[in-house]
Amino acid sequence: MSKKTLPSSVPPAAMILLKFIGGIEAPMGYETVYDNHQDKLPEPLTSMTVSEVLQAQRNWTSRFGSSASGYYQIMRATLLGIQEEVSNLPGSARYDGELQDRLGYYLLVRRGYEKFIAGQIGIVQFGKALAQEWASFPVLADCQGQKRAVRRGQSYYAGDGINKALVMPDRVEAVLRSVLAAAKTDADTGPLPVPKPENDNPAPAAPAEDPVPTRPSAGSGLAAAVAAVVAGGAAVWGLLSDLPCQWLGVLCGG
Repeated sequence: MSKKTLPSSVPPAAMILLKFIGGIEAPMGYETVYDNHQDKLPEPLTSMTVSEVLQAQRNWTSRFGSSASGYYQIMRATLLGIQEEVSNLPGSARYDGELQDRLGYYLLVRRGYEKFIAGQIGIVQFGKALAQEWASFPVLADCQGQKRAVRRGQSYYAGDGINKALVMPDRVEAVLRSVLAAAKTDADTGPLPVPKPENDNPAPAAPAEDPVPTRPSAGSGLAAAVAAVVAGGAAVWGLLSDLPCQWLGVLCGG
């Protein structure tokens, strides 16, 4: 069976969603190690190779409580799984912001992003898939979670004594609608190169007791996506202008 390929670019609409996810999962950015232990690493996360990250993650669960790393808090088991699935993720690849964005997009696609954009699955179903990938995301309707039945707004992993949703379900729905609107222009503009992060090594800061998402700064990496959504209408722009850039959360998974 032939291997899949890690995408070399991220569509603007998908980048909107990734920035939203990353801000909730890791408010400190691409250098983040679970629970903001990045200052304990001998070198910045984005300076390490994939092999070096995988090796370091071996004892992060015992040291820090989780192996989650980077802007999308990717667990060691998840990173290993992606490396086994694709043909173009060598151990020598630098685990920088650009690669992390491509990995994040791969996870979106694996959770049904393309079906969502094509209208084959709805917001509730895709929202549940996101909640299964990222524990800080809420389910958008009552359903059976991993441990027990969960209600709209709760983490899919509620009841495990660790995870809880860090964003309201209506906010997730608003972002997903804006992503759908932006995706309508992607066919005309085509995918853009993954934007180079403006700051791969932000200064660490102590996480808030109950993180509250805040308004993001305008980044050159999203210029095309923002322009596309602005063309779609003032209502969509209102949603984008409220996207967050600083939160705290963890990645669920092996």
